[in-house]
Amino acid sequence: MTDFLLELRSEEIPARMQAGARADLEKLFRKQLDAAGLKAGDITVWSTPRRLALIARDLPLATQAVSEETKGPKTSAPEQALEGFLRKTGLTKDQLTERDGVWFAVTEKPGRATKDVLAEAIPAIIRAFPWPKSQRWGAASLSTESLRWVRPLSGIVAILGEDLVECEIGGVTSGYATLGHRFHHAGEITIGSAHDYAEKLRACHVIVDHVEREAMVREKAKAAAEAAGLVLVEDEGLVIENAGLTEWPVPLLGRFDEAFLDVPPEVIQLTARVNQKYFICRDSAGKLANAFVCTANIEAKDGGAAIVDGNRKVLAARLSDARFFWEQDKKKPLAEQAQKLSRITFHEKLGTVADKVERVAKLARWLVEEDIVKPSPLEGRGLGEGEARATLATQAELAARLCKADLVTEMVGEFPELQGLMGGYYARAEGLPDAVADAIRDHYKPVGQGDDVPTAPVTVAVALADKLDTLASFFSVDERPTGSKDPFALRRAAIGVIQLMLTNNLRFKVFSAYVVSTSMIITSGLLADLNERRNAVENALTNLFGGNQQAFDLGDATSGPAKERLTSEFMRSVEAAKLLLNFFADRLKVQQREAGVRHDLIDAVFALGGEDDLVRLLARVHALQAFVGTEDGTNLLAGYKRAANILKKEGFAANPNAGSEGEGVVPPTGEEDPLVLVDDPALEGVAAQFSHPQCNYAREPAEQALVDALNSAEPQATGAIAAEDFTAAMAALATLRGPIDAFFDEVTVNDADANKRASRLALLDRFRAAVHKVADFSRIEG
Repeated sequence: MTDFLLELRSEEIPARMQAGARADLEKLFRKQLDAAGLKAGDITVWSTPRRLALIARDLPLATQAVSEETKGPKTSAPEQALEGFLRKTGLTKDQLTERDGVWFAVTEKPGRATKDVLAEAIPAIIRAFPWPKSQRWGAASLSTESLRWVRPLSGIVAILGEDLVECEIGGVTSGYATLGHRFHHAGEITIGSAHDYAEKLRACHVIVDHVEREAMVREKAKAAAEAAGLVLVEDEGLVIENAGLTEWPVPLLGRFDEAFLDVPPEVIQLTARVNQKYFICRDSAGKLANAFVCTANIEAKDGGAAIVDGNRKVLAARLSDARFFWEQDKKKPLAEQAQKLSRITFHEKLGTVADKVERVAKLARWLVEEDIVKPSPLEGRGLGEGEARATLATQAELAARLCKADLVTEMVGEFPELQGLMGGYYARAEGLPDAVADAIRDHYKPVGQGDDVPTAPVTVAVALADKLDTLASFFSVDERPTGSKDPFALRRAAIGVIQLMLTNNLRFKVFSAYVVSTSMIITSGLLADLNERRNAVENALTNLFGGNQQAFDLGDATSGPAKERLTSEFMRSVEAAKLLLNFFADRLKVQQREAGVRHDLIDAVFALGGEDDLVRLLARVHALQAFVGTEDGTNLLAGYKRAANILKKEGFAANPNAGSEGEGVVPPTGEEDPLVLVDDPALEGVAAQFSHPQCNYAREPAEQALVDALNSAEPQATGAIAAEDFTAAMAALATLRGPIDAFFDEVTVNDADANKRASRLALLDRFRAAVHKVADFSRIEG
């Protein structure tokens, strides 16, 4: 066993590509070993700006000899079959082996020297390397078949043990020699083996281990800040990038003009980070300090003074640009900036960003006026309820109208990452209320599972309106996520809506009566009255076509083609809304999975239909999860499944209204039962009893006990659900556990007497329906 060293040296490798290159090098190397039948012990891959290095430990010196056996024709086969087999294998008949009446060709392949295998593998790895961007160079680059590498490849070190693995590709031959630091070491370094590689490079001012360089950047940058009485703003991305830009990292602290601190701190940090790869510092009070930490690649004789001075000048130029953008943008109020949004297309099917802003503004006001988003006690202090709501509605609408205005500012044009944030700064500089400025700043939140969720009422109204409009609009024009593709981040928007609703306990239906100023209708059901339908479709078309009502005679569209078009538009909107609700259900499962909520329980509640108040839905799901985890819940689920299987076998379809039809059951017409259409919860138990065949025999004790339990549990569960006390509803169901167990133990359901059989099946159907009032237990696993 011996170790193998491979170094591929080139001009500077971009820092952002180095992590991927390390993974690709190991993957390609293992693939070549596997193909040759070799197996290494540990494989280590390092990178610097000028080299990729791989060390494979415990490689065997040769591959193992192998014996390959190929089955041929039977010995009794025609001569032509044997001749074909001999041509295929390249053997003669006397070289074949006969076994059990069949010819076999046995080929012995001797092992190969690992050195020879690696000599072939290295060029193959280089040619197959999947750089995100690569180039050709030199005279050979005239041919498209010439070697490609991220930057011109200048050297290969390939040593197995202490022996050179000779190979050549693109005019670059392997050898023992490599280069040290570009400035600290002139001339070549001779590498003896994998064992002395890292230390010989260290002696020549090259830290080949990227993890070690990252630690140096992290620790020395922090120490430089602390030496100046400051606190480094930690940034792991910058640590990795600076380590990828240097072979001998030396963090240095510098200062910039305090006058630049008038610019928002996020702008300074982004300018330093993105443009210059600098860390920034804060003082002991947590405020941004006029200090930065840059990472040099040399040990300067003057302690880095000249390097710091040069970096300070470059940063000053960048900050001057940022300050210019800041001052220029403040000269125009956000309302004036927002007028430019009409020149930006939001989506070809959905109009401009200005159109979206108009919809969001109306929706934000609607959310407040419908009392979905309520004023906080602090904001409503000293105001009447109506006045507080009116103030909140006005501020929400104003914030929504201005929330996208910063998209056309110079600052956001330079730094798109600051959208929203800069809008908040400009609003505050303009003198707008803090609640409005905060809403503009935070209306994109939450942007992911770990992001802060807004709780300020104005911000909640605008953030929710923005996300709901995005979802409703794109679903209305059939632009939905497919597979892994989600170009408009609709999954993230749905998660954001769910987080806003749950965090702020917002009670409203996603599948609601209408959503103002969106390009579709979200409705809780079909509108029965034609005028209602016409008005609903009119609202949808008005928003969809920007108020161009002349396209249809909406005012009198009660018949003819216009009516058909309106009805078609309405139905399309309803179908889109149904898809949107299913989409929310899927996102809710994803969002709740991390909280430990079972997806099948969410399915069980959604399956009831008509439930799109997510706060109430999750309250029901949590109560259900607690219940099914108990002994009563487990046994009741088992009893339910047994009842459901019997009913399915007997042709009883699932019927939450306890009116199933099956063999031996007379279907009600509705005329003989005056309670069949009663929807008063107080009379539900009575109505359920009338919906089943009358019992004309003496019930067995266990049978009667189940009837009594249902008569008691059904109204209790119904009342508890109406009061949204789902724990009490589960407790009511728990009382059925004992009676249903006894029923199955002591009563014969499929009795020879048809009346008894029909009555007992109906009783099981009633039991199933009672359980379905809480959740569809057929969706629960277990």
